[in-house]
Amino acid sequence: MRRRIFIAINLPEDIKKKLSDYQNKWPELPARWTKKENIHITLSFLGAILDEELLEVIKIVQETTSRHEPFFVTLNKIIYGPPRGTPRMIWAEGEKSEELGGLQRDFGGALAGLSSETENKKSRGYMPHITLARLKEWEFRKIEPEERPEINEEINLSFEVNSIEVMESVLKRGGPEYIILESCQLKS
Repeated sequence: MRRRIFIAINLPEDIKKKLSDYQNKWPELPARWTKKENIHITLSFLGAILDEELLEVIKIVQETTSRHEPFFVTLNKIIYGPPRGTPRMIWAEGEKSEELGGLQRDFGGALAGLSSETENKKSRGYMPHITLARLKEWEFRKIEPEERPEINEEINLSFEVNSIEVMESVLKRGGPEYIILESCQLKS
């Protein structure tokens, strides 16, 4: 059996709550907002992984996280994403950090070859971002650019990362459900 697997940082409940509250700020936007419980930072999306490969993924994530110390993530703005081109999402964007970039690069190298969908961000650095909403593109394009709400909100949310999760995305009628399969602690 194949499962949709990704490696992620789950956020503390208070940070998830503060981010989900922004849904009320732009009610006129044609968007599907991310459920509060699904808010996370994706470090590596592996895609469809066989059950046998999943055990190897978990082992790699455990070994990789055991070499990294806990670190802080700071989220500093809410914007349309991606930054270039036609907006498709609303993102909470964070600051680059050496610790997070190093961890993400280590995952990319260790997990390469397990999936054709693994992204390699070595050349451009890793800018953490969280998808807060996916714009309904057809409806969004009907809105004249000058009539679209401006989304460039300065925020200051910071939290400590102590674990990395191996997660499964289960597609359901009401939207995806994310399940933690393994929580791997960073070096203490």
